Amino acid sequence: MSGHSKWHNIQAKKGKSDAQRGQIFTKLGREILVAVKEGGPDPVSNSKLRDVIAKCKANNMPNDNIERSIKKAAGDGNTANYETLTYEGYGPGGVAIIIEAMTDNRNRTAGDVRHVLDKFGGNLGTNGSVSWMFDRKGVMVVEKSNKYTEDDLMMQAIDAGAENFEADEEVYEITTSPDDFSTVREALEGQGIEFLEAEVKMVPQNYMSLDAEGARKMGLIIEKMEELDDVQEIWHNWDEEE
Repeated sequence: MSGHSKWHNIQAKKGKSDAQRGQIFTKLGREILVAVKEGGPDPVSNSKLRDVIAKCKANNMPNDNIERSIKKAAGDGNTANYETLTYEGYGPGGVAIIIEAMTDNRNRTAGDVRHVLDKFGGNLGTNGSVSWMFDRKGVMVVEKSNKYTEDDLMMQAIDAGAENFEADEEVYEITTSPDDFSTVREALEGQGIEFLEAEVKMVPQNYMSLDAEGARKMGLIIEKMEELDDVQEIWHNWDEEE
């Protein structure tokens, strides 16, 4: 759940071990909880919940898990209360990092995030220190297949209100404004399009390369951040393909 939407990153996400997938499902369940508490358990009237469900499906979360998480979140006995926090900082070589967390203990989360950054050559910055290097965008990634041609999918995406359409060797990437993300995603879903990735995320304006040691440390920062229960997302401008 990090970096930019290149095919090998998505493959790595899909290839997570059962334990890692279980952790991802737990984090997605937390997003469902927050969405339900904010807008109710009916996805028809709760657009945020619809977006989270799409994200769950893109991460291969079973429908039973999704429905169970919604029911649990809507239950009278559910008193869990999470707040969303965003941290900004730097990795090795000045890589810009944004970390989004959902937590019931902000002191614990801040300490854990700071510890990971400090341990592997990074540091925590102030709010606004790196976010100006990113644009918030809706991103949908579709695997190339014989179901539709590039031109057909591009026209469907643009007609639905997408800002941009790009073709990689094995995937198509559709970009929208955050406000148009739900509308475009639902229009494409209505045409039978399935997504490898579908979420609103922070997209770097530029990417930067690292030497071998910097890349090793940055890889560890991503790995250890993803292991933290409170961390939902980590975005960065490191070009992992270098």
